Amino acid sequence: MQTHSDTHSPSPTKQKISNIFRLIGWIAFWVGLGLAVASGIALLFAISGRNFANEANPALGVGIFWAVCGLLALLFGVFLSFRYTRIAKHLANPNSAVHPSKADTVQVLRLALITGLVGILLCLLGGGASLGVLVAKSVSQPPGVAITDPYKIIRALDVFVVLGNFNGIAGHFVNLVAALGLLKWVHNQ
Repeated sequence: MQTHSDTHSPSPTKQKISNIFRLIGWIAFWVGLGLAVASGIALLFAISGRNFANEANPALGVGIFWAVCGLLALLFGVFLSFRYTRIAKHLANPNSAVHPSKADTVQVLRLALITGLVGILLCLLGGGASLGVLVAKSVSQPPGVAITDPYKIIRALDVFVVLGNFNGIAGHFVNLVAALGLLKWVHNQ
């Protein structure tokens, strides 16, 4: 038997929070997913290109490793962005028994913040290692190296690792801003 309080619509405050969570959740989800796909494609090109190269650079392998770790963290952050939309759906439900508590919502947002910060760190490690390799290659090249030794030039595959890390940082930044904004919004309510 349902009571009268279980069948009424959510309060205007909860409805407003639900709308904000839904909007921010979907924006962060799609932007984060797009950047994760772009990062994944860049890393896929870099990894597959390394398999065809006669001379593999182990330092770029470190950059690829950190980029893949950052990409996995980004995918988890995208999942958390999707959770925001589920929180919004539960808040919009007329049955107040299914509404998530403020503590549970804040816990999800804090997890998203930690995931974003760790992901940015992982991508910065990968980007730093990759950029270090590119700088070392560029300053160690004598004029005309492409003619004498084509394997010592900076290849497009080397740049794909940096691109994958940069897209990862951008995706984590979007998720971090979304989580910070929602956390501020929840604390003000």
